[in-house]
Amino acid sequence: MLKLFFDTDCDITPEIAKKYNAGLISMPYIVEDEIIFPYKDWEKYDAKAFFDGILRKKGIIPTTAALSEEEYRQYFEPEFEKGNDILYIHFSKVMSATFASCEAAVKKLLEKYPGRKFDMIDTKGITLGSYVLATTMGDLYLQGKSVEEIKAWAKENVDKQGFYFFADNLKFFAKSGRVSGFAAFMGGIVGVKPIICIKEDGKMNSIDKAIGRKKALEKIIQYVAELEDNMKDYPIVIAHGDSMYLVDEFTKMLKDKFGEDIKYEIIDINPTAGSHCGPDVLGITFHAKHR
Repeated sequence: MLKLFFDTDCDITPEIAKKYNAGLISMPYIVEDEIIFPYKDWEKYDAKAFFDGILRKKGIIPTTAALSEEEYRQYFEPEFEKGNDILYIHFSKVMSATFASCEAAVKKLLEKYPGRKFDMIDTKGITLGSYVLATTMGDLYLQGKSVEEIKAWAKENVDKQGFYFFADNLKFFAKSGRVSGFAAFMGGIVGVKPIICIKEDGKMNSIDKAIGRKKALEKIIQYVAELEDNMKDYPIVIAHGDSMYLVDEFTKMLKDKFGEDIKYEIIDINPTAGSHCGPDVLGITFHAKHR
């Protein structure tokens, strides 16, 4: 039997994981020296309390931490003991040192359980686009597709998932250090909003900038228009960090550009990814010609 695993950095909740009978790996964040594991240290995610209360009002900038080899062993070994193989669909490998621990744990487990198989699929992203890719591959799993078929689908489609977003408060991204070209695009301009995408290398890249929120939303719409590929036939997701006021404005712009019949899902950015981008952030993912 094949057991799926997702992680919370893909915006997967326990309810979604349950739909696929999947294991859910909790990716931690740290608030004032306290390590917090989503859906383990609390059951329900209160995005407003996180973005508005902790980040915006208290002004705390959380950090993140990699899982240990032992923590991965605890997730995977029970499935190997049952005789199950594992397919782990995860956020971008290049964004975290956590995958070194994962690979070390799996290597030892496969030596202990030589008859078992372990496969990984990198969504080359985080939060909203990884959510779309993970759930779509989960649907393939429910349809009875094999690991090889799911991996073939991923090879064809992962690099056609557009990830575009902008951050309002630059101090969060500046501290995280996870955005290539970030400093070069800022230039000390007051009110600048960086336009960020995740390219085929799985890294966040600052590719453009706008002065003010409205101009930033307009820039994102331009990128979507340039790169979209029959996007109405694929899932469209808008994610935000306690910024529904931006979502309302952005969805109106989206409908004005692409038609009132456009369908999309709105989700909250998970707290671990949110630790890097901060509040008042908005992003969109869509089917693209390329990243």
